[in-house]
Amino acid sequence: MLDAATLQAYRETHYRVQGDPEIVLRVGQPSAELALLYRAEGVSCSAFITACNPASQRLDEAANTSRQRQLEAELAARGLACLPAVGRHPTNQWPAEPSVLVLGLPLEEARLLCCQFGQNALLWADTDAVPQLVLLT
Repeated sequence: MLDAATLQAYRETHYRVQGDPEIVLRVGQPSAELALLYRAEGVSCSAFITACNPASQRLDEAANTSRQRQLEAELAARGLACLPAVGRHPTNQWPAEPSVLVLGLPLEEARLLCCQFGQNALLWADTDAVPQLVLLT
């Protein structure tokens, strides 16, 4: 089980999809920009995921970079479209986590992939473009 502080931090984090324009996703808040991206890319769902800091245990930058590259290689091997992203809490001291927004990734596949990389949670949005925090532990 996640402690209350970690869970609250996940809910407060700004999930930033890099691009022009940048898309900032927030748990439970509809995203018109994400809905537009869905239409432009012909998808109906997405997952915001990372391989960094498994189980919310801080790793050094080199280890996180290696893990993130492994995740991105796995996604590329599956032929999935990804956009670079970063998860950053607006006020706490946790370092920003390199991430990706994976377009068209069904929830069950996203769950399995994040479990493979030891993650506690992921952000997933269905056709309504409302990101939801999905707990894996």
